[in-house]
Amino acid sequence: MQSARPTEPRPIDREIASALRGLMQLQPQVERALAGRLGVGTTDVAAVDQLVSAPAAPGVVELADRLGIRSASATVLVDRLVAAGHVERSRHPTDRRRVTLHTTESARTEVLTALSPLLTAIGEVTSELDEDTADTVLRFLAEVVDRTRAFTNASPAPPE
Repeated sequence: MQSARPTEPRPIDREIASALRGLMQLQPQVERALAGRLGVGTTDVAAVDQLVSAPAAPGVVELADRLGIRSASATVLVDRLVAAGHVERSRHPTDRRRVTLHTTESARTEVLTALSPLLTAIGEVTSELDEDTADTVLRFLAEVVDRTRAFTNASPAPPE
């Protein structure tokens, strides 16, 4: 039987929330560092990140929505990424009127190479965890991601 959750958060709950918040606040700095390593702008990095992590290949309008920019700005951004060899356009497999966006293999390789020092450092931390602890951390982080995604999906768009 589970005990009722206390109304007052435990000190460790606050510390975990603070650590997660600190990690989320670092994301813009990570994007700037990655942009510097790749020699591109931060919006370009954010776009490539969205394309790499998208469950299905988006079009320009979907990419604009995910980045919080206008579709005209996204078109210019995509043109720039295509010219740089980071993104390719292709016809949607079932709706030939739609164009979908995909990162190139060279872009994925460049990003992984640029992120290698960070990925190695994180790997050093995770390799110190025993299997049970690693499993607990993984389940916790997956749940945090799911709940964060639910929060963002349920939130109204900001005014333009």
